[in-house]
Parts: sequence; C-alpha cells; structure tokens
Amino acid sequence: MKILKLGIPKGSLQEATINLFKKSGWKITLTSRNYFPEINDSEISCSICRAQEMSRYVESGTFDAGLTGKDWTMENDSDVYVVSDLIYSKVSQRPARWVLAVRADSAIEKPEDLEGKKIATELVNFTRRYFEKIGVNVDVEFSWGATEAKVIAGLADAIVEVTETGRTLEANGLRIVKELMQSNTQLIANHDAWNDPWKREKIEQIALLLKGALKAESLVGIKMNVPEDKLQNVVDILPSLTSPTIAHLYQSSWLSVETVVSKEVVRELIPKLMKRGAEGIIEYPLNKVI
Repeated sequence: MKILKLGIPKGSLQEATINLFKKSGWKITLTSRNYFPEINDSEISCSICRAQEMSRYVESGTFDAGLTGKDWTMENDSDVYVVSDLIYSKVSQRPARWVLAVRADSAIEKPEDLEGKKIATELVNFTRRYFEKIGVNVDVEFSWGATEAKVIAGLADAIVEVTETGRTLEANGLRIVKELMQSNTQLIANHDAWNDPWKREKIEQIALLLKGALKAESLVGIKMNVPEDKLQNVVDILPSLTSPTIAHLYQSSWLSVETVVSKEVVRELIPKLMKRGAEGIIEYPLNKVI
C-alpha cells in the first residue's frame, strides 16, 4: 500500500492543526511522548515535528508533505513546493506579523537607525538578509525565548518578533518600528512527492478539504420558513454565496429558504428577517465549504 508521509507542526500550531484536520474529516490521535500519532486514514502516516524544522524535513524527503509557517520556510531557505496557503493560527484566522520592535522610549525610529546595533530574534537568517538588503550593518543574535525581555534588560537594542495584534509587545513596554513580513501557515510538499501522481492527488485532497474547513469557520448556514407573499422582502436582504435554496413546504403556501452567510452579519440579519416575515429560523455551524 502506498503511504503519504505527513508532518504535523509541534508547538503553538499543533492543536489548531489537529482541530482543522478533524473538521476536514481526519481524526489525529496523540498519545503522550509519542511523535507518531494515529490518523484514521490508512494511506497517511503522521509525524510530529517542530514548525521551525518542518521545511528542511520536507525538502530532504523525510516527509512527503507538511504544514509549517511561511516564515520558517523562508528562514531555512528551503526548496519545497508550496501547495496552498492556509491562514490560521492558534487563536485566529489572520496572518502573523514579524515586526522590528524597540523600547517605547528608544530614539530608534526606522531600521536604518540600527546601524552597528544588536538585534535579538529567533528568525536569524531572515533578519540578516533583510538588513543586508537595505545596507545596514547589525549584529543579529539568536534568541532562545523571552525575546521581548532582552530589549528591556538592555541585552539587545531591538528585536524581531512575531505578533498578531501587537498588544503583547505594547504591554511589555515595546514599540513597533516596522513590519518586516507577514506569515501564514502553508501546506508544503517535497518536489519528488509532488511529481508522483498518487502522492500529488493525496496532497491535493488534503489541501482542498483543509481550505474548505477554514472557509467554513467564518460562515454559518441559516434556514427559515417564509410566507410566499413575503419571499421577495426576505430575499432582498439575504446575502448568499450564490443564491439561496428555496423549496415549497408540503401542501402549503409557505417556503423553506436556506443559505450560507458570514458569522459577522448573522446576528444583525436574523432580527431583520423576522421583521420581514421569516419564522422558524435555524442557524447551524458548517464543517466545510468547498
């Protein structure tokens, strides 16, 4: 039997990735101290790997495919095939931002002001390449963690750190000077695996369903009953991916109307639908939208 070797990111993305696979139809079961979780697909073999190292293992062929951040693929300068961008994190569906930050009271206002200064970061290679490109000489030092504290303690003049909102940096007395890169999770593949027809089809299946599950997270389905003479009033305010599904109720002048809408609008939409004659409104979650 053919097997696809799939890397699952360890760390902050692990739980979000496993939950996303569950919504996509794959149940990944972890056991303590086990780097080889079970999955309910006999054609896939899973391994847990740090996101920082994933692209190297995919490039070497240890894994046929894996999920990791765009930032770590760039940091490792890995030669892999990017199958799909999957915008999700441990807390939200938004890209992560790698930013240059300094103490709030620092005189540094732009990257060029860091000439001859020290920068602490986990993203060493990317940071070095960035400053080389703009012609600024800096000392880039690898940070093992607690990177924000290094500026406050005077161990570095600036940091390059990942953030989503910037609130944590601000709370630690730091100020963002410049955003250097936006990163999102990517499904990547080894070139040989991608050129293998069977493995490519399996990887494309995974990409399709993961993207469908991500899309569904921002949407809900709603279903309602509407009198025939009030249908147009309801449809006029009903957002939809295409057009709503409308069907006659059995031996009745009422209609069943069903559609998919954004979570952001549904709380405002339901009261409006009721005012226009809709009744028996049901809102339900979605697993995938393809």
